[in-house]
Amino acid sequence: MADYYQLLGVDRDADADTLKRAYRRMARQYHPDVNKDPGAEEKFKEIGRAYEVLGDPQTRARYDQFGEAGVSGAAGGMPDMGDMGGFADLFETFFSGFGGSAGGPQRQRGPRQGDDLRFDLNISFRDAVFGGEKEIQIRHLETCGTCNGSGAKKGSGPVTCSTCGGAGQVRRATRTPFGTFTQVAPCPACEGTGQVIADPCPDCSGQGVQQVRKRLRVNIPAGVDSGTRLRVSGEGNAGQRGAPAGDLYVVLYVQSDSKLRRDGINIHSELKISYLQGILGDKVQVDTVDGPVELPIPAGTQPGAVLTLKDHGVPRLGNPVARGNHLFTINVQLPGKLEPRERELLQELASISTSHPKGKGGLFGGLFS
Repeated sequence: MADYYQLLGVDRDADADTLKRAYRRMARQYHPDVNKDPGAEEKFKEIGRAYEVLGDPQTRARYDQFGEAGVSGAAGGMPDMGDMGGFADLFETFFSGFGGSAGGPQRQRGPRQGDDLRFDLNISFRDAVFGGEKEIQIRHLETCGTCNGSGAKKGSGPVTCSTCGGAGQVRRATRTPFGTFTQVAPCPACEGTGQVIADPCPDCSGQGVQQVRKRLRVNIPAGVDSGTRLRVSGEGNAGQRGAPAGDLYVVLYVQSDSKLRRDGINIHSELKISYLQGILGDKVQVDTVDGPVELPIPAGTQPGAVLTLKDHGVPRLGNPVARGNHLFTINVQLPGKLEPRERELLQELASISTSHPKGKGGLFGGLFS
């Protein structure tokens, strides 16, 4: 879909009145009951969707920040009667002949709670294991400090809507061949609140909210994984007319590690040892999320064997005392070239192994079988 501002033919800084006038003009032009050209109906739906998003300050703020992805959860199509303003008369002209209400009785709408927001945050492998604190910067709507969210200019306030008398609803009687039908809809003048701003605040244009940038510190618990959602209460968009703000949801994405692989609360990695360490055993230092740790290599360790370091894995989310394990898959390295003395000693060992077998492969176990 094209950019919503382009669809309505307005600039990105257009005010509410400019948006409404542009929507009325475009809707009249492309309404399928007036325009019979192919594609007019689809164009009409796109125009309605554009005004539905841009006509509301909170959804408009999400669209400006994230584009279509930020408002994809909202239903598309025609905006409701409360968003049409003076276009309600045009709507009645198109549909009065069909009888009944265009959407059924509508409940009165009051100040709406602010929208929830989402923020995607990339964190390192070790931050996911041990947790920590991260600073993020978001853009959201906050209550206007000039009018304290009322939308009215300082020294004034909301007044009773003269169109609906404060009821928040308007009724229209429509006569049809089947009888008289009463259409009930939110008042287009006050959008169902029963009050209007006669003298709007100059800083927020009567909306009661403003978009601002804000820095937040987010606590990341130990043991999180990709897809974990952290809820930051009250840091979504501010509600209208003093309604509570929405919440911010921080969605985590954990970066992969070049040497460590996570499987639930366990960590996997490969460990290369020499054939002599595999035969004779040894103690080696290995890298873990806790730093270098000594790992015993039992004598006769076979290629592909898995050795375990207990309690060096990932803490269980919500119970950081309980941790998983670190599992090492053994990769035995065979020499590509032998010195003469090494070859001599191995040949001597091979002859002993042949004359005194101790199971399959003699003294070498399964290393050279």
